[in-house]
Amino acid sequence: MSSSSQSRTTGPRTFHVMAKPIGPQCNLGCTYCFYLEKEKLFPQEEQFRMRDEVLETYVRKYIQSQNTPEIGFAWQGGEPTLMGLDFFRKVVALQRQAAGGRPVHNSFQTNGTLLDDEWCRFLAREKFLVGLSLDGPEPIHNRYRVDKAGHGSFARVMNALELLKKHRVEFNTLTCVTRQSPDEAVEVYDFLKGQGVKFMQFIPIVERAGDRAAHAVGLDLAAPPDLRAVDNSGTMMPWAVSPEGFGQFLCKVFDEWVKEDVGQVFVNIFDVALGAWCGQEPNLCTFARRCGKAVALEHDGSVYSCDHFVYPAYFLGNIMGKSLEEMLYSPEQVAFGNDKWEALPAVCRACEFLFACNGECPKHRFINAPDGEPGLNYLCAGYKTFFKHIDPKMKAMAGLVQKGRPAADIMKEVPAPVAAERVSGVGRNDRCPCGSGKKFKKCCGK
Repeated sequence: MSSSSQSRTTGPRTFHVMAKPIGPQCNLGCTYCFYLEKEKLFPQEEQFRMRDEVLETYVRKYIQSQNTPEIGFAWQGGEPTLMGLDFFRKVVALQRQAAGGRPVHNSFQTNGTLLDDEWCRFLAREKFLVGLSLDGPEPIHNRYRVDKAGHGSFARVMNALELLKKHRVEFNTLTCVTRQSPDEAVEVYDFLKGQGVKFMQFIPIVERAGDRAAHAVGLDLAAPPDLRAVDNSGTMMPWAVSPEGFGQFLCKVFDEWVKEDVGQVFVNIFDVALGAWCGQEPNLCTFARRCGKAVALEHDGSVYSCDHFVYPAYFLGNIMGKSLEEMLYSPEQVAFGNDKWEALPAVCRACEFLFACNGECPKHRFINAPDGEPGLNYLCAGYKTFFKHIDPKMKAMAGLVQKGRPAADIMKEVPAPVAAERVSGVGRNDRCPCGSGKKFKKCCGK
Protein backbone atom coordinates (compact mmCIF):
# COMPACT_ATOMS: atom_id res chain seq x y z
CA MET A 1 0.00 0.00 0.00
CA SER A 2 1.35 3.40 -0.88
CA SER A 3 -1.20 5.49 0.98
CA SER A 4 -2.25 5.51 4.62
CA SER A 5 -5.84 6.08 3.50
CA GLN A 6 -5.94 2.81 1.55
CA SER A 7 -8.10 0.09 3.03
CA ARG A 8 -6.51 -1.94 5.80
CA THR A 9 -8.97 -4.79 5.55
CA THR A 10 -8.86 -5.68 1.85
CA GLY A 11 -6.03 -7.02 -0.25
CA PRO A 12 -3.01 -8.87 1.07
CA ARG A 13 -0.91 -7.20 3.74
CA THR A 14 2.65 -8.34 3.30
CA PHE A 15 4.67 -6.06 5.50
CA HIS A 16 7.61 -7.62 7.32
CA VAL A 17 8.78 -7.22 10.90
CA MET A 18 12.31 -8.07 11.96
CA ALA A 19 12.02 -8.87 15.66
CA LYS A 20 15.07 -8.49 17.92
CA PRO A 21 14.16 -10.22 21.19
CA ILE A 22 17.66 -9.76 22.64
CA GLY A 23 18.09 -6.28 21.17
CA PRO A 24 21.70 -5.54 20.16
CA GLN A 25 23.20 -8.03 22.63
CA CYS A 26 25.58 -10.59 21.12
CA ASN A 27 28.16 -13.09 22.33
CA LEU A 28 30.47 -12.06 19.48
CA GLY A 29 32.15 -8.72 18.91
CA CYS A 30 32.40 -8.63 15.11
CA THR A 31 34.54 -5.68 14.08
CA TYR A 32 32.18 -4.50 11.36
CA CYS A 33 28.88 -4.94 13.24
CA PHE A 34 26.71 -1.82 13.02
CA TYR A 35 24.19 -2.98 15.62
CA LEU A 36 26.26 -3.65 18.76
CA GLU A 37 26.51 0.04 19.61
CA LYS A 38 22.72 0.42 19.58
CA GLU A 39 22.86 -0.50 23.28
CA LYS A 40 23.50 3.21 23.79
CA LEU A 41 19.96 4.00 22.61
CA PHE A 42 18.62 2.24 25.71
CA PRO A 43 20.67 3.77 28.55
CA GLN A 44 18.27 2.61 31.28
CA GLU A 45 18.34 -1.05 30.26
CA GLU A 46 20.04 -3.50 32.60
CA GLN A 47 19.28 -6.54 30.51
CA PHE A 48 18.13 -6.69 26.91
CA ARG A 49 15.49 -9.42 26.94
CA MET A 50 11.99 -9.32 25.51
CA ARG A 51 9.50 -9.62 28.33
CA ASP A 52 6.71 -12.20 28.12
CA GLU A 53 4.01 -9.53 27.83
CA VAL A 54 5.84 -7.88 24.91
CA LEU A 55 6.27 -11.22 23.14
CA GLU A 56 2.63 -12.19 23.62
CA THR A 57 1.41 -8.80 22.42
CA TYR A 58 3.70 -8.85 19.39
CA VAL A 59 2.74 -12.36 18.28
CA ARG A 60 -0.97 -11.63 18.66
CA LYS A 61 -0.89 -8.23 16.95
CA TYR A 62 1.36 -9.36 14.11
CA ILE A 63 -0.87 -12.32 13.27
CA GLN A 64 -3.97 -10.11 13.47
CA SER A 65 -2.35 -7.62 11.09
CA GLN A 66 -1.73 -10.21 8.37
CA ASN A 67 -4.62 -11.24 6.12
CA THR A 68 -2.42 -13.56 4.05
CA PRO A 69 -2.89 -17.35 3.79
CA GLU A 70 0.44 -17.94 5.55
CA ILE A 71 2.32 -15.90 8.14
CA GLY A 72 6.07 -15.37 8.37
CA PHE A 73 8.02 -14.28 11.45
CA ALA A 74 11.68 -13.21 11.39
CA TRP A 75 13.98 -13.24 14.43
CA GLN A 76 17.35 -11.54 14.58
CA GLY A 77 19.64 -9.67 16.94
CA GLY A 78 22.20 -9.23 18.22
CA GLU A 79 22.26 -12.97 18.67
CA PRO A 80 18.76 -14.43 19.16
CA THR A 81 20.00 -17.75 20.58
CA LEU A 82 21.02 -15.81 23.71
CA MET A 83 17.30 -15.81 24.58
CA GLY A 84 17.51 -19.56 25.12
CA LEU A 85 15.55 -22.39 23.60
CA ASP A 86 12.62 -22.08 26.00
CA PHE A 87 11.90 -18.61 24.64
CA PHE A 88 11.44 -19.98 21.12
CA ARG A 89 9.38 -22.90 22.38
CA LYS A 90 7.10 -20.24 23.85
CA VAL A 91 7.14 -18.38 20.51
CA VAL A 92 5.89 -21.43 18.65
CA ALA A 93 3.20 -22.15 21.25
CA LEU A 94 1.90 -18.57 21.11
CA GLN A 95 1.87 -18.62 17.32
CA ARG A 96 -0.23 -21.78 17.26
CA GLN A 97 -2.72 -20.28 19.69
CA ALA A 98 -3.12 -17.08 17.69
CA ALA A 99 -2.87 -18.30 14.09
CA GLY A 100 -6.30 -19.86 13.84
CA GLY A 101 -5.00 -22.79 11.79
CA ARG A 102 -3.02 -20.69 9.31
CA PRO A 103 0.52 -21.98 8.64
CA VAL A 104 3.22 -20.00 10.42
CA HIS A 105 6.84 -19.92 9.24
CA ASN A 106 9.84 -18.68 11.20
CA SER A 107 13.21 -17.47 9.94
CA PHE A 108 16.12 -17.01 12.26
CA GLN A 109 19.48 -15.25 11.69
CA THR A 110 22.31 -16.50 13.88
CA ASN A 111 26.08 -16.58 14.20
CA GLY A 112 25.64 -20.26 15.04
CA THR A 113 28.13 -20.40 17.88
CA LEU A 114 25.55 -21.48 20.49
CA LEU A 115 23.75 -24.09 18.39
CA ASP A 116 23.84 -27.68 19.60
CA ASP A 117 21.91 -30.89 18.91
CA GLU A 118 18.96 -29.84 21.08
CA TRP A 119 18.67 -26.51 19.27
CA CYS A 120 18.88 -28.15 15.85
CA ARG A 121 16.30 -30.83 16.69
CA PHE A 122 13.91 -28.02 17.63
CA LEU A 123 14.69 -25.97 14.51
CA ALA A 124 14.17 -29.01 12.29
CA ARG A 125 10.95 -30.09 13.98
CA GLU A 126 9.45 -26.60 13.84
CA LYS A 127 10.76 -26.03 10.29
CA PHE A 128 12.68 -22.83 11.03
CA LEU A 129 14.65 -21.37 8.13
CA VAL A 130 18.07 -20.54 9.55
CA GLY A 131 20.38 -17.86 8.19
CA LEU A 132 23.95 -18.66 9.23
CA SER A 133 26.58 -15.92 9.17
CA LEU A 134 29.67 -17.34 7.44
CA ASP A 135 32.18 -15.15 5.63
CA GLY A 136 34.30 -17.84 3.96
CA PRO A 137 37.35 -19.96 4.78
CA GLU A 138 38.92 -19.62 8.23
CA PRO A 139 41.37 -16.74 7.60
CA ILE A 140 38.68 -14.70 5.84
CA HIS A 141 35.92 -15.46 8.34
CA ASN A 142 38.12 -14.80 11.37
CA ARG A 143 39.36 -11.47 10.04
CA TYR A 144 36.32 -9.65 11.43
CA ARG A 145 33.97 -12.27 12.95
CA VAL A 146 35.54 -12.49 16.38
CA ASP A 147 34.31 -12.91 19.95
CA LYS A 148 34.60 -10.37 22.76
CA ALA A 149 38.16 -11.53 23.45
CA GLY A 150 39.16 -11.11 19.81
CA HIS A 151 39.27 -14.84 19.06
CA GLY A 152 37.97 -16.09 15.72
CA SER A 153 34.60 -17.84 15.57
CA PHE A 154 35.20 -20.02 12.49
CA ALA A 155 35.48 -23.41 14.23
CA ARG A 156 32.27 -22.84 16.19
CA VAL A 157 30.38 -21.69 13.11
CA MET A 158 31.54 -24.70 11.11
CA ASN A 159 30.34 -26.94 13.94
CA ALA A 160 26.94 -25.25 13.66
CA LEU A 161 26.94 -25.81 9.89
CA GLU A 162 27.53 -29.54 10.38
CA LEU A 163 24.79 -29.73 13.00
CA LEU A 164 22.31 -27.99 10.70
CA LYS A 165 23.11 -30.45 7.93
CA LYS A 166 22.99 -33.42 10.33
CA HIS A 167 19.49 -32.50 11.50
CA ARG A 168 18.36 -31.43 8.03
CA VAL A 169 17.54 -27.90 9.07
CA GLU A 170 16.82 -25.67 6.08
CA PHE A 171 19.46 -22.94 6.01
CA ASN A 172 21.18 -20.30 3.93
CA THR A 173 24.36 -18.35 4.50
CA LEU A 174 24.89 -14.64 4.92
CA THR A 175 28.33 -13.46 3.85
CA CYS A 176 29.63 -9.96 4.43
CA VAL A 177 31.54 -8.28 1.60
CA THR A 178 34.35 -6.10 2.93
CA ARG A 179 37.31 -4.11 1.64
CA GLN A 180 39.38 -7.27 1.02
CA SER A 181 36.58 -9.33 -0.53
CA PRO A 182 37.09 -8.49 -4.25
CA ASP A 183 40.40 -10.39 -4.27
CA GLU A 184 38.80 -13.33 -2.46
CA ALA A 185 35.51 -13.63 -4.33
CA VAL A 186 36.13 -16.94 -6.09
CA GLU A 187 37.72 -18.43 -2.98
CA VAL A 188 34.69 -17.48 -0.88
CA TYR A 189 32.16 -18.77 -3.41
CA ASP A 190 34.00 -22.05 -3.95
CA PHE A 191 34.31 -22.55 -0.20
CA LEU A 192 30.60 -22.03 0.42
CA LYS A 193 29.68 -24.29 -2.45
CA GLY A 194 32.12 -26.90 -1.18
CA GLN A 195 30.31 -26.88 2.16
CA GLY A 196 27.05 -27.78 0.43
CA VAL A 197 25.53 -24.30 0.70
CA LYS A 198 22.74 -23.95 -1.85
CA PHE A 199 21.36 -20.54 -0.86
CA MET A 200 23.71 -17.58 -0.44
CA GLN A 201 23.37 -13.91 0.42
CA PHE A 202 26.19 -11.39 -0.05
CA ILE A 203 25.86 -8.20 1.99
CA PRO A 204 28.04 -5.13 1.32
CA ILE A 205 29.55 -3.63 4.43
CA VAL A 206 29.16 0.13 4.07
CA GLU A 207 29.73 2.12 7.24
CA ARG A 208 31.03 5.63 7.89
CA ALA A 209 32.58 7.19 10.96
CA GLY A 210 30.03 8.96 13.12
CA ASP A 211 28.60 12.30 12.10
CA ARG A 212 26.92 14.98 14.20
CA ALA A 213 23.56 13.20 14.18
CA ALA A 214 25.12 9.97 15.41
CA HIS A 215 27.22 11.64 18.07
CA ALA A 216 24.13 13.42 19.38
CA VAL A 217 22.79 10.04 20.54
CA GLY A 218 26.18 8.67 21.56
CA LEU A 219 26.87 6.46 18.53
CA ASP A 220 30.19 6.03 16.74
CA LEU A 221 28.89 5.17 13.26
CA ALA A 222 27.17 7.64 10.96
CA ALA A 223 23.42 7.96 10.97
CA PRO A 224 21.50 7.27 7.73
CA PRO A 225 21.44 10.18 5.29
CA ASP A 226 18.66 12.62 4.56
CA LEU A 227 18.01 11.77 0.92
CA ARG A 228 17.09 15.36 0.10
CA ALA A 229 20.05 17.03 1.78
CA VAL A 230 23.64 17.51 0.70
CA ASP A 231 25.76 14.98 2.55
CA ASN A 232 29.48 14.33 2.42
CA SER A 233 30.40 10.68 2.42
CA GLY A 234 32.59 11.29 5.45
CA THR A 235 35.32 8.90 6.49
CA MET A 236 34.59 5.34 5.48
CA MET A 237 35.41 2.70 8.09
CA PRO A 238 38.51 0.67 7.18
CA TRP A 239 36.54 -2.52 6.60
CA ALA A 240 33.98 -0.91 4.25
CA VAL A 241 33.94 -2.26 0.71
CA SER A 242 34.64 0.24 -2.07
CA PRO A 243 32.01 0.75 -4.81
CA GLU A 244 34.34 -0.64 -7.46
CA GLY A 245 35.34 -3.51 -5.19
CA PHE A 246 31.75 -4.55 -4.58
CA GLY A 247 31.09 -4.57 -8.33
CA GLN A 248 34.19 -6.67 -8.95
CA PHE A 249 33.19 -9.11 -6.22
CA LEU A 250 29.72 -9.65 -7.71
CA CYS A 251 31.10 -10.02 -11.25
CA LYS A 252 33.59 -12.68 -10.17
CA VAL A 253 31.01 -14.67 -8.23
CA PHE A 254 28.54 -14.39 -11.11
CA ASP A 255 31.10 -15.73 -13.58
CA GLU A 256 31.63 -18.80 -11.40
CA TRP A 257 27.90 -19.30 -10.83
CA VAL A 258 26.79 -18.94 -14.44
CA LYS A 259 29.28 -21.55 -15.67
CA GLU A 260 27.78 -24.56 -13.88
CA ASP A 261 25.56 -23.61 -10.93
CA VAL A 262 22.44 -21.99 -12.39
CA GLY A 263 19.47 -23.83 -10.93
CA GLN A 264 21.70 -25.59 -8.40
CA VAL A 265 23.01 -22.73 -6.27
CA PHE A 266 20.81 -19.73 -5.53
CA VAL A 267 22.34 -16.30 -4.90
CA ASN A 268 19.66 -13.83 -3.88
CA ILE A 269 20.99 -10.85 -5.88
CA PHE A 270 21.24 -12.98 -9.05
CA ASP A 271 17.69 -14.27 -8.57
CA VAL A 272 16.35 -10.74 -8.08
CA ALA A 273 18.30 -9.50 -11.12
CA LEU A 274 16.91 -12.27 -13.33
CA GLY A 275 13.40 -11.33 -12.24
CA ALA A 276 14.10 -7.71 -13.19
CA TRP A 277 15.42 -8.74 -16.63
CA CYS A 278 12.22 -10.77 -17.03
CA GLY A 279 10.18 -7.62 -16.45
CA GLN A 280 9.28 -8.10 -12.78
CA GLU A 281 9.66 -5.36 -10.21
CA PRO A 282 12.36 -6.45 -7.74
CA ASN A 283 10.85 -8.02 -4.62
CA LEU A 284 13.89 -7.48 -2.43
CA CYS A 285 13.39 -4.26 -0.46
CA THR A 286 16.83 -2.87 -1.33
CA PHE A 287 16.01 -2.95 -5.05
CA ALA A 288 12.27 -2.26 -4.90
CA ARG A 289 10.99 1.08 -6.15
CA ARG A 290 9.62 1.94 -2.73
CA CYS A 291 10.33 0.57 0.73
CA GLY A 292 8.87 1.06 4.20
CA LYS A 293 7.25 -2.38 4.50
CA ALA A 294 10.04 -3.92 6.58
CA VAL A 295 10.30 -2.51 10.09
CA ALA A 296 12.43 -3.43 13.09
CA LEU A 297 10.91 -4.41 16.44
CA GLU A 298 13.25 -3.97 19.41
CA HIS A 299 13.25 -6.10 22.56
CA ASP A 300 11.18 -3.54 24.47
CA GLY A 301 8.47 -3.36 21.80
CA SER A 302 9.78 -0.20 20.10
CA VAL A 303 9.23 -0.16 16.34
CA TYR A 304 11.54 1.65 13.90
CA SER A 305 11.25 2.38 10.18
CA CYS A 306 13.91 -0.17 9.20
CA ASP A 307 16.64 -2.34 10.70
CA HIS A 308 19.20 0.17 9.36
CA PHE A 309 17.26 3.16 10.71
CA VAL A 310 17.06 2.35 14.42
CA TYR A 311 17.53 5.96 15.46
CA PRO A 312 15.24 8.28 17.45
CA ALA A 313 14.17 10.13 14.30
CA TYR A 314 12.69 6.91 12.86
CA PHE A 315 10.84 5.71 15.96
CA LEU A 316 7.26 4.80 15.02
CA GLY A 317 5.83 3.81 18.38
CA ASN A 318 5.65 0.82 20.69
CA ILE A 319 3.77 -2.41 20.12
CA MET A 320 2.36 -2.18 23.65
CA GLY A 321 0.49 1.00 22.79
CA LYS A 322 -0.09 0.95 19.03
CA SER A 323 -1.14 -1.53 16.39
CA LEU A 324 1.29 -2.45 13.66
CA GLU A 325 -1.13 -1.03 11.08
CA GLU A 326 -1.06 2.35 12.82
CA MET A 327 2.72 2.41 12.62
CA LEU A 328 3.26 0.83 9.17
CA TYR A 329 0.62 3.03 7.49
CA SER A 330 1.35 6.21 9.42
CA PRO A 331 2.06 9.31 7.29
CA GLU A 332 5.65 9.27 8.55
CA GLN A 333 6.33 5.69 7.49
CA VAL A 334 4.51 6.06 4.17
CA ALA A 335 6.65 9.13 3.43
CA PHE A 336 9.77 7.20 4.46
CA GLY A 337 8.94 4.44 1.98
CA ASN A 338 7.96 6.78 -0.83
CA ASP A 339 11.09 8.91 -0.46
CA LYS A 340 13.15 6.05 -1.83
CA TRP A 341 11.61 6.80 -5.22
CA GLU A 342 10.52 10.41 -4.87
CA ALA A 343 14.02 11.61 -3.85
CA LEU A 344 15.85 9.62 -6.53
CA PRO A 345 18.40 11.83 -8.34
CA ALA A 346 17.87 12.64 -12.02
CA VAL A 347 21.01 10.72 -12.96
CA CYS A 348 19.41 7.56 -11.55
CA ARG A 349 16.14 8.12 -13.40
CA ALA A 350 18.10 8.32 -16.67
CA CYS A 351 20.15 5.18 -15.91
CA GLU A 352 19.69 2.18 -18.18
CA PHE A 353 19.65 -0.10 -15.12
CA LEU A 354 17.03 1.80 -13.12
CA PHE A 355 14.65 -1.16 -13.59
CA ALA A 356 17.03 -3.43 -11.64
CA CYS A 357 18.37 -1.03 -9.01
CA ASN A 358 15.87 1.75 -8.18
CA GLY A 359 18.60 3.56 -6.28
CA GLU A 360 19.22 0.59 -3.94
CA CYS A 361 19.04 1.02 -0.15
CA PRO A 362 18.47 4.56 1.21
CA LYS A 363 21.08 3.82 3.88
CA HIS A 364 23.75 3.91 1.17
CA ARG A 365 22.53 7.03 -0.64
CA PHE A 366 24.85 9.57 0.93
CA ILE A 367 26.96 10.87 -1.97
CA ASN A 368 26.13 13.53 -4.51
CA ALA A 369 25.54 12.91 -8.20
CA PRO A 370 28.01 14.39 -10.72
CA ASP A 371 25.72 17.42 -11.09
CA GLY A 372 25.71 17.95 -7.31
CA GLU A 373 22.23 16.56 -6.63
CA PRO A 374 22.14 14.67 -3.31
CA GLY A 375 20.97 11.12 -2.74
CA LEU A 376 23.20 9.06 -5.06
CA ASN A 377 24.08 5.61 -3.83
CA TYR A 378 27.63 5.11 -2.60
CA LEU A 379 27.71 1.73 -4.40
CA CYS A 380 26.40 3.14 -7.71
CA ALA A 381 29.62 2.64 -9.69
CA GLY A 382 29.89 -0.95 -8.51
CA TYR A 383 26.30 -1.79 -9.39
CA LYS A 384 26.73 -0.28 -12.87
CA THR A 385 29.81 -2.43 -13.43
CA PHE A 386 27.94 -5.51 -12.25
CA PHE A 387 24.76 -4.89 -14.24
CA LYS A 388 26.71 -4.17 -17.44
CA HIS A 389 28.71 -7.34 -16.90
CA ILE A 390 25.70 -9.61 -16.43
CA ASP A 391 23.47 -7.95 -19.05
CA PRO A 392 24.24 -10.34 -21.96
CA LYS A 393 23.77 -13.45 -19.83
CA MET A 394 20.67 -12.05 -18.13
CA LYS A 395 19.08 -11.23 -21.48
CA ALA A 396 19.84 -14.77 -22.63
CA MET A 397 18.38 -16.33 -19.49
CA ALA A 398 15.30 -14.09 -19.66
CA GLY A 399 14.84 -15.20 -23.25
CA LEU A 400 15.00 -18.83 -22.19
CA VAL A 401 12.43 -18.28 -19.44
CA GLN A 402 10.09 -16.50 -21.84
CA LYS A 403 10.29 -19.54 -24.12
CA GLY A 404 9.31 -21.80 -21.25
CA ARG A 405 12.81 -23.16 -20.81
CA PRO A 406 14.74 -23.15 -17.53
CA ALA A 407 17.32 -20.42 -17.03
CA ALA A 408 19.82 -23.21 -16.33
CA ASP A 409 19.86 -23.95 -20.06
CA ILE A 410 22.22 -20.98 -20.34
CA MET A 411 24.94 -23.44 -19.32
CA LYS A 412 24.29 -25.49 -22.46
CA GLU A 413 24.91 -22.54 -24.73
CA VAL A 414 28.28 -22.48 -26.48
CA PRO A 415 29.91 -19.03 -26.00
CA ALA A 416 30.29 -17.09 -29.22
CA PRO A 417 33.91 -16.54 -30.28
CA VAL A 418 35.38 -13.28 -29.07
CA ALA A 419 35.90 -10.62 -31.70
CA ALA A 420 39.55 -10.13 -32.63
CA GLU A 421 39.63 -6.55 -31.36
CA ARG A 422 38.74 -7.77 -27.86
CA VAL A 423 41.62 -10.20 -27.44
CA SER A 424 44.53 -7.81 -27.69
CA GLY A 425 46.79 -8.37 -24.71
CA VAL A 426 45.08 -11.59 -23.59
CA GLY A 427 47.66 -14.26 -22.75
CA ARG A 428 47.27 -17.92 -23.73
CA ASN A 429 46.75 -18.94 -20.11
CA ASP A 430 44.47 -16.03 -19.17
CA ARG A 431 40.78 -16.61 -18.64
CA CYS A 432 38.96 -16.16 -21.96
CA PRO A 433 37.16 -12.78 -22.20
CA CYS A 434 34.10 -14.47 -23.72
CA GLY A 435 33.00 -15.50 -20.24
CA SER A 436 33.27 -19.26 -20.71
CA GLY A 437 35.60 -19.62 -17.73
CA LYS A 438 38.14 -21.55 -19.81
CA LYS A 439 41.68 -20.54 -20.55
CA PHE A 440 41.97 -18.46 -23.71
CA LYS A 441 44.10 -21.09 -25.46
CA LYS A 442 41.42 -23.73 -24.95
CA CYS A 443 38.54 -21.49 -26.00
CA CYS A 444 38.40 -18.63 -28.49
CA GLY A 445 42.18 -18.69 -28.90
CA LYS A 446 42.17 -22.13 -30.55
